[in-house]
Parts: sequence; C-alpha cells; structure tokens
Amino acid sequence: MSRPTQTEIEEALTCQCGCGLTVHSCNHLQCPSAIPLKQEIGEQLALDKTHAEVLAHFAGKYGEKVLSAPTTTGFNVVAWVTPFAAPLVAAIVIVVLVRRWRRRGGAGAPEPAAPAGDAADAARRARLRAELERFEG
Repeated sequence: MSRPTQTEIEEALTCQCGCGLTVHSCNHLQCPSAIPLKQEIGEQLALDKTHAEVLAHFAGKYGEKVLSAPTTTGFNVVAWVTPFAAPLVAAIVIVVLVRRWRRRGGAGAPEPAAPAGDAADAARRARLRAELERFEG
C-alpha cells in the first residue's frame, strides 16, 4: 500500500476554525486551526503511519467531526444511504399515489347525473320560449 500524501490527509480532515472547508482548502490567513493541523499531519506521516491510522489519530483527538466524510460504520451509514434512498422512496410513493388516483377517477367512474328539473323549472322554460317567440316576431 502506498504511503498517503500530506494533501490526501489534509483533504480528509475538516478545518476546526468554523469555515467548513477541509484543512487543505481553508482560506483563512494565519488560521488558528489549519496551520497546527498541517504540522501535526506532517508529524504523523513522519511516523510512517497509514492513511487510516492518521485519520484514526485525529478522530480520537477531535472526534469524528474532524473527518471530512463520515465513516461507514454504525449510525453514520445513514449519512451515506439517505441521499440515495430518499429520492428512491419518494419516487415509489409518487408512483403508488398516482396509480391509486387513476383507479379512483379512471374509466368506469359514473358521470354525475344532470339535475332533474321540477315542475317550476318546466314552467319557467315554457314562459322563456313564449317571450323569445314574441320578441323575435
């Protein structure tokens, strides 16, 4: 296995100054976090540690929050799975709902009946016809 580079480790760790960037990408001049972390990374690499060993050292010292990517163990698996599972679950729910709605409102659904006219309605229509005939001619 090849020895990790300083840049690889810096990209794998999050700067603790609050910028939200990796140690390598931190753009704060004289950053109180990135500068000492870079020195400590160099010291760890000088001890000929592997990539995993260096990351384990920093995770042990600062907690998992220092890692720029969550580990793939324990509850952190959710952080890896959720971005892929959520859209898939949403798509399945949408397909199921659309199929149900189509079944309810689809072919075979009875048309609403036209309201039946009563005697008063028939009388109004007859009077309207008579008035239209008188008006036209």
